Amino acid sequence: MAQLAATDLSRSAPLGRVERLLSLWVALAIAAGIALGVLAPAAVRLLADLEIASVNLVVAVLVWAMIFPMMVAVDFASVRDIGRKPKGLVITLAVNWLVKPFTMAALAVLFFDHVYAGFIGAGEADQYIAGLILLGAAPCTAMVFVWSQLTRGDPAYTLVQVSVNDLVMIVAFAPIVALLLGVTEIAVPWETLLLSVALYVVVPLAAGAVVRTLLLSTHGGDAAAVETFLARLKPVSIIGLLATVVLLFAFQATTILGNPLLILLIAIPILIQSYGIFALAYFAAKAWRVPHAIAAPCALIGTSNFFELAVAVAIGLFGLSSGAALATVVGVLVEVPVMLSLVAYANRTRGSFPAN
Repeated sequence: MAQLAATDLSRSAPLGRVERLLSLWVALAIAAGIALGVLAPAAVRLLADLEIASVNLVVAVLVWAMIFPMMVAVDFASVRDIGRKPKGLVITLAVNWLVKPFTMAALAVLFFDHVYAGFIGAGEADQYIAGLILLGAAPCTAMVFVWSQLTRGDPAYTLVQVSVNDLVMIVAFAPIVALLLGVTEIAVPWETLLLSVALYVVVPLAAGAVVRTLLLSTHGGDAAAVETFLARLKPVSIIGLLATVVLLFAFQATTILGNPLLILLIAIPILIQSYGIFALAYFAAKAWRVPHAIAAPCALIGTSNFFELAVAVAIGLFGLSSGAALATVVGVLVEVPVMLSLVAYANRTRGSFPAN
């Protein structure tokens, strides 16, 4: 039933104009955010000051608007099907939780403590390292479904991968981040970190599960009810994404315009990490003869980041104007064009994978 429902959803909901032009919309949102930060700094400062317990309320609302529809789409009942085709899930989990956080931390330390030592002070370097650690420890959730559709991925298996990843994230994100921040000798404010995980992972997942259950129970278990509900929420999710990008770049507009070289320096380890993680997962799947419909989403999930969570936690831990927040925002800047280039590569190499 889970597989049938997910397949029907994928067939009946092709990518619209907004999704196909996502890179353009994100670029426009970035430009709008920088313009807002320059032209209306007082208004941006007012929005930045709306926070409780180091959590910015405006960012929290927008992140919820962005990820909640995706949380409703997650069918945790599909986890029971993983035993039939475990290879893709094994690769995803190994890359996301045993490799990716640690390679990102290693690259961050290599570049900011050594390669960039003559350009960036030690205090600033620690902030950028922390931001990159947060990016590396947060595997993608919301955008996975878009990348999967673009590569004609197996929708039911993508649901399984997202479901299991989210379950692991609930218990693994905070300890891994704390471990890596501790290793790099950055103080870990545990209360804020755990609050952010609860606010941006646990609560949305629980709310999505409740809404999904209610929709199914009131419509006789018909998955079409969930599909209809998600179709209605799709504009909200896209608006949430673009508004979040606008706001984040408005907060960092002065820094971005004042030091474009810094943006490039932060982007370099993110680019190396992104292409390296994709290559590791994609070619491991090829060597293990995983079908392309599973292999492509498997590699893209590991490559992409749950930047909504990373940005929110960075703001909560270190503040809106911190180097850590800037590093996660640069992750947003890099993510969409990188992922679209990898989607194109995955589609070109489809023929080198087994079909089934």
